[in-house]
Amino acid sequence: MDAAGYLVLPGVLSPARLEALRTRVAELFAEEGEAAGAEFRREPEAGRLANLVDKGALFLELILTPSVLPWVEQVLGPGFKLSSLNARVAQPFQTRGQPLHADMGSVPDAQGSWVCNTVWLLDDFTGENGALRVVPGSHRWGRLPQDVLADPIASHPDEVLLTGAAGSVFVMNAHTWHAGTANRTSVPRRAIHAFYCRRDMPQQQHQKRLLRPATQAMLSPSLRRLLALDDPDNDRITAEATVRSGFLK
Repeated sequence: MDAAGYLVLPGVLSPARLEALRTRVAELFAEEGEAAGAEFRREPEAGRLANLVDKGALFLELILTPSVLPWVEQVLGPGFKLSSLNARVAQPFQTRGQPLHADMGSVPDAQGSWVCNTVWLLDDFTGENGALRVVPGSHRWGRLPQDVLADPIASHPDEVLLTGAAGSVFVMNAHTWHAGTANRTSVPRRAIHAFYCRRDMPQQQHQKRLLRPATQAMLSPSLRRLLALDDPDNDRITAEATVRSGFLK
């Protein structure tokens, strides 16, 4: 994790839990239709769901998974919160993958890393169906790919492809340069992204504003803290970032 900027945790999801998540994600896409992902953003040739904390107990269990959170803490330190919880589906026969990027368009600051992404594989990630490419060690360079690469879509000479079996989790220092590759198969490739940030930084999606009052009322103290629901500093920091960027939710 420290040297490369990522690691793979195999077999985190049991077969039963994996199937339950697949079923719920399919239900949500059917229910939301064209509005799917509207709480965040849409992406050409990919399906998205957002605000998953508000959409089922399965997702609440996921963001507190004890075998994953210590690795998030290794990246961010003990003071972290959930920034967003989304699903992304690489649709069949994509014509192109994503450009290399760092999440939140960010580099580490004087306190160190402040974003960490966990990618929960609902399908096998293979060399053909849209696996992640990452540039090992790039989280330590203090640069963004769009600022130094002539073409962030192009292959990088140091990139590696992250593949793995369904049920695995990729934990990634999200300052690491990475991108989804094109799914050139005939079936979708599904994943859930639980994205965390340091407590002094803005959430990508303002959980307190997005979550229904009924959802907030039933959450445990540990979940309320992870979501920063009772933290006035989070409300201020995230609201200010939203105004500045026009992008954060």
